[in-house]
Amino acid sequence: MTECATALPTTHLHGLRVLIVDDNDEDRMLLTDFLSQQGCRVYIAKDGRDGCRKAQTVLPDLILMDVAMPIRNGLAACRLLKAHQATRLIPLIFLTTAALPRERVEGLTAGAVDYVTKPFDFEEVRLRLSIHLKVDLDVKGNQFEDAPLDAAADVLDTMLFRATRKLLLEHLHETPELAVLAESVGCHSRRLTLAFRRCVGVTMFDFLREERMKEARRLLSDTAVDVHTIATTLGFSSTGNFSTAFRERFGLSPSSLRQSQEGRA
Repeated sequence: MTECATALPTTHLHGLRVLIVDDNDEDRMLLTDFLSQQGCRVYIAKDGRDGCRKAQTVLPDLILMDVAMPIRNGLAACRLLKAHQATRLIPLIFLTTAALPRERVEGLTAGAVDYVTKPFDFEEVRLRLSIHLKVDLDVKGNQFEDAPLDAAADVLDTMLFRATRKLLLEHLHETPELAVLAESVGCHSRRLTLAFRRCVGVTMFDFLREERMKEARRLLSDTAVDVHTIATTLGFSSTGNFSTAFRERFGLSPSSLRQSQEGRA
């Protein structure tokens, strides 16, 4: 297993409640140690049935769940959690040793927001959690809209982040120059970069890339817009570049996700 890096900053995840559902003792321990170092409040469950019960009791900010487990596997547990009013909006990330495209389709269709592969790369784990816990302001009815996004972020950080986020989401097809974007919200490039890192733990360009991928997944799942049009709408120079980026992010091609949705229609 990858060694748990102790030098990572703790502020981005500090105070967040994370439920780990995994039947593997070593994996559960590694994640618990790492997240505790990041300042998270960690809860654990050893199978899907126990995980569903604890999720409804604790109502964590995010769930990390293994796919292959006894008693109730991760897919079944995910479907139950997404069907329950109290837990349906909690972001759920699957943990897996090898997720084939078909398995990733099943997980995303069941309601998961992401996959993290084993053995863990803890920098990836930190970034995935930062993205899904902090960037997705639509989760739980925009409950973060009027609050600082991170303990390290002051009022100005939050204002700069939200103003910039609005501009980026309104023009997802554009990749603005950092200096131009910073000027549009009344600051300089380094100050804007600092605001993004304090608020969401990623750079502005990482944020933009993730938002494009989320919108791509939504369009592929919920509309009949063709892949080429989606690629152009999201600012990709070609369908091939878009497909490569989508596969790197989700582990399957846009056409595979679209076909799975059509098969369920």
